[in-house]
Amino acid sequence: MTDKTMTPEDVVSRLRSGMTLGIGGWGARRKPMALVRALLRSDITDLTVISYGGPDVGLLAAAGRIRTLVAAFVTLDSIPLEPHFRAARQRGAFELREIDEAMFLWGLTAAAHRLPFLPVRAGLGSDVMRVNPGLRTVTSPYEDGETFVAAPALRMDAALVHLNRADRRGNGQYLGPDPYFDDLFCAAAEEAYVSCERLVDDFGTALPQTLLVQRHTVTGVVETPNGAHFTSCVPDHDRDEAFQRMYATTPWPEFAERFLSGDEKAYQSAVQTWHEEQQ
Repeated sequence: MTDKTMTPEDVVSRLRSGMTLGIGGWGARRKPMALVRALLRSDITDLTVISYGGPDVGLLAAAGRIRTLVAAFVTLDSIPLEPHFRAARQRGAFELREIDEAMFLWGLTAAAHRLPFLPVRAGLGSDVMRVNPGLRTVTSPYEDGETFVAAPALRMDAALVHLNRADRRGNGQYLGPDPYFDDLFCAAAEEAYVSCERLVDDFGTALPQTLLVQRHTVTGVVETPNGAHFTSCVPDHDRDEAFQRMYATTPWPEFAERFLSGDEKAYQSAVQTWHEEQQ
């Protein structure tokens, strides 16, 4: 049996400036935040980030680590537009390639299958084609002759995802209501790193459909209890709405100084102290 367990610092040591980095999850749901925080403690920058964006993008954008962002949206869910992303975008801190959610999905699927693109109807007749002049269309070679958008493969050097459970070999399980395409992120990347709420020796009588990520697509596994905070990772924990509201309304330098100046243990301790202060 191959033991793929790592620390967040081990994962970051394998990343480099200029990489294309995929980040799984969806909005403010099941994001690999402990790995993102570890990335912020490094000097890695100039990243192309591919994400159904949430606070992962907000943190990296505010810290000036993104060169190009490929996203269908960047949201905190209960707060529609991620404020630190918005501020960075408004000051022109990075290039944005905004595409339709379905185009994003087919781009992940194409990359997972090592195809250059996949045809999709999404985007036709919309401003997606105008704001992304590099997009191309293809015509069906069959009798229908239909025109499609050629959704380009979203290839990645590395992907970061967070799941409820994982074993040391790299198999990963989600226990919540939605897989969020994390399996495609892992398959579409040259290397994939899975953080989890808890490592397990086996998955017992788990339903097969919950065993989302297979070990052959995974490079490393990191146990990070509460590592999705402040995003949700149900049923292990809900989104920390109070903390998220504070994050959204706090100037970036102030937030970074209090919560991101130490390691993950220091972050979790600072969060606990903040909650105690609110009581």
